[in-house]
Amino acid sequence: MATSEGREVVAILDAGAQYGKLIDRCVRELKVETDLLPLSVSADEVRAGNYKAVIISGGPNSVYASDAPPFDSAIFELGLPVLGICYGFQLINKTFGGSVHAKEHRQDGQQHVWLDTTCALFKGLSEQELVLLTHGDSIDSPANGFSIVSRAGSIIAGLAHPERPIFAVQFHPEVELSVHGRDMFRNFLFGVAGCSGLYTMVDRELGAIQEIQDTLGDKKALVLVSGGVDSSVCAALLNKAVGHERVVALHIDNGFMRLDESVKVKVSLERLGLPLHVIDASEDFYNATTEIKRKDGTTYTTKRLKETTAPEEKRKIIGDTFMRVAEKVVSSFNLKPEDVFLAQGTLRPDLIESASKLASSNADAIKTHHNDTELVRLLREQGRVLEPLKDYHKDEVRELGRQLGLATDLVMRQPFPGPGLAIRVLCTEEPYITDDFDSTNMLLQALVGQTVEDPKIVQKAANAISGLGDIGAPLLHLSGYHATLLPIRSVGVQGDGRTYSYVAALTCEADEPDWSILFLLARVIPRVCHSVNRIVYAWGAPILGPVRQITTTHLTPPVLQQLKEADDVVNRLLLENNLIQTISQVPVVLAPVDPDASLDMPSTRRSVAIRTFITSDFMTGRPVVPGEELPLAVLRSMVSQIQKIEGVSRVMYDLTAKPPGTTEWE
Repeated sequence: MATSEGREVVAILDAGAQYGKLIDRCVRELKVETDLLPLSVSADEVRAGNYKAVIISGGPNSVYASDAPPFDSAIFELGLPVLGICYGFQLINKTFGGSVHAKEHRQDGQQHVWLDTTCALFKGLSEQELVLLTHGDSIDSPANGFSIVSRAGSIIAGLAHPERPIFAVQFHPEVELSVHGRDMFRNFLFGVAGCSGLYTMVDRELGAIQEIQDTLGDKKALVLVSGGVDSSVCAALLNKAVGHERVVALHIDNGFMRLDESVKVKVSLERLGLPLHVIDASEDFYNATTEIKRKDGTTYTTKRLKETTAPEEKRKIIGDTFMRVAEKVVSSFNLKPEDVFLAQGTLRPDLIESASKLASSNADAIKTHHNDTELVRLLREQGRVLEPLKDYHKDEVRELGRQLGLATDLVMRQPFPGPGLAIRVLCTEEPYITDDFDSTNMLLQALVGQTVEDPKIVQKAANAISGLGDIGAPLLHLSGYHATLLPIRSVGVQGDGRTYSYVAALTCEADEPDWSILFLLARVIPRVCHSVNRIVYAWGAPILGPVRQITTTHLTPPVLQQLKEADDVVNRLLLENNLIQTISQVPVVLAPVDPDASLDMPSTRRSVAIRTFITSDFMTGRPVVPGEELPLAVLRSMVSQIQKIEGVSRVMYDLTAKPPGTTEWE
């Protein structure tokens, strides 16, 4: 561990949380340098690091679990300011003699908490603040000597030691859903720890350049440029670090790019002085297979990508094929593979959500990123993968890109996943219908005020609505709305785990829906219907359901062309109306369902979902409310133009926050 002598550095002890690296981001955005260390780090190592303070992250374990990560309690005797979050909160309480127990029900979501505003951590805040709680264990009794400085109802949500600079909170101040969480970090870093905030983006750029130079030595870098923000900034950073003579910039057209994207990528990058080699490998990808290891250790060969429907298989085939094509290109340039490093624009969220060992040894896998497959991990172990942006989050990459001189329209363009449109086509050969399909459908109908004959389901819906208190009042006498399950699945994240569950569709009898009602239903439905993790509004006549059919869908050129045209409509209108910087991301998804299909004839039509997303960290976020950040006239134009595309059934609008829905549907 390098000493932080002469620098202001805070040590973040990572207990394996999904949000662990957001703490890192929050601290660095306040211009304080960080070292991310395992929770098992010794007190001697922390002392030698000469840190200004220690922050202990959340984590998925119970502090009493047999496999709980080890912790050196002597760290508390170093005299350093300490802030414990979630797991760190419980660890502090347990270490000092308090008790922790498992509650009957988890707390997962935003909630108002009471704060003792005389506590240094909460200086300048209100007594009632909205924060994100996501935990199953809670503190039963506080440790001796600690004062209760926050409560969430009857739950103890914050502790502070009156004589020692030790603070702990059950909630997550590092996420956007904790509205004034950043102010709590500011109070801790500057008011308690005495930091100055002198760690700037210039320092970080110099550090990244030094890392590139040290890693490459006299070798070349092969950078895989998609044309998105991350890979473009990565290429520009490499160019500045070692010069274009030692950077081989490669664009692989995998067949899943946006409409005319490859041409635009070449023009944009060459304007920056970076020669770009474009390889059309679409047929290689369509026909590619890969090996996947089962839990029992055996392996199997997947179907060809154009025949595959499983989301994780699609990602892995694309990731592994990408690497194989890159290897071929290396040889075509007469470069020895051992003399080349593969440079990637991998960001911290990519590694966090894939539970990469580089990010956290204890994080649950939320999804597998295309640039973090087993093959890439093997290359990393061999020291042949260079990821100069691995310590950056998306907004920080944009700032770095501007600093490097990249054009604003390139730096601020909408994020686009490495697998491209392949993960925005929901592939399937059969409807997803489980044993609870009919009962969940009836519960959905009861929640929107439709007549349901089962009294138990009616009562369950009534209890759910009454349990909301005043905010549920608009649902008590709701009429004119309909809800139905769609026989498809999407990926979500709830608590610290991954879900792969139903999509529910809302429709209404009026020409224009009440968006406040729709968003309220989108919050309520996942709480009551546990097999639903995504809710959409579908334009058009009410869908009376049930919908039991799907349209067989694979990654074939005609299917991809359908999505490319819809995606182009949305992105063109965003650009024309200066909305690219207002809305963080707008994935356009092709869903294999035609709610208006005849029951006795297979459909060939599909629906298009518009998934707006506003966030600063891409770990949590919310959809856009039409009429606010997205003008209704622009949205109506999107819908009308998409409906003209051949083979489109319904246009849908994703109403789901993250959590429970992920940014992408796969």
